[in-house]
Amino acid sequence: MLEDKRGDLDAEKQKRLLQRMVNDLTRESADIYYQPTSEIARIIKAQVDAAEGLNADELTLLRNLTQRDIEVLLSLH
Repeated sequence: MLEDKRGDLDAEKQKRLLQRMVNDLTRESADIYYQPTSEIARIIKAQVDAAEGLNADELTLLRNLTQRDIEVLLSLH
């Protein structure tokens, strides 16, 4: 039960972090809004893999996500 709560908390943190990353991408390039979710997920996955602009805790939260995982989390927003 405690593990379930921890997993839910991590999922919420992941969603918030991914949304922040999408907002950052939007500020850098307004046309990102018109890109498919798969393309946005690919860009975010590349940033995570390169550890761009993320601290250690954020990397820990996102490192094990696949591009498909990121797509799903973005679509749940």
